Amino acid sequence: MEVTKQTLSKHIEEAKNGKQAAFNFLLNFYWNDVYGFQLKRVKDEYEAEDTTIETFAKAFGKIKTYNPNYTFKTWLITISKNIQVDKTRKKNASIYSQTTDASDEQVKKIVDSNPSVEDKLITEQNLAQLLQFIKQLKPHYQEVINLRYFQEMSYLEISETLKEPLNNVKVRLLRAKKLLSEIITKNS
Repeated sequence: MEVTKQTLSKHIEEAKNGKQAAFNFLLNFYWNDVYGFQLKRVKDEYEAEDTTIETFAKAFGKIKTYNPNYTFKTWLITISKNIQVDKTRKKNASIYSQTTDASDEQVKKIVDSNPSVEDKLITEQNLAQLLQFIKQLKPHYQEVINLRYFQEMSYLEISETLKEPLNNVKVRLLRAKKLLSEIITKNS
């Protein structure tokens, strides 16, 4: 499906208004661009993925500051580049000491109150089969799925448990659900 500039603009505006589906769309649409950019720079899958998650967390926390005179992809790549440069400068600092600049009010606007397509697909699986699918995810995705769906923790509790910023937890969980739904769909 071809995505037009109008469609992208509509999703960006909806994300500015806190619509969860818009955040999901933007994450899914731009994930490969940002991840690919990072992978070329750092040549390490885990670090590229982690920086990509931080990029979306920071971008979603500051989405109201996005200037439509620039392309959204360029804005994301710039955020991603700056995060990676900061990480390089602070290479002795622990990744868990990184925080987003988003205020608590902005972070709370990314709500996951309505079950997404991925949520519905995940809950329809029988437990044994679902556990086999979850084991196909990378460990850090397995962890957030486990904490959210099996230990029934809130985003804030997951954030505290993992010692990660709340926005990072939300983006990591969005990505984990997307990957898990792809595995389920592929095996159905």
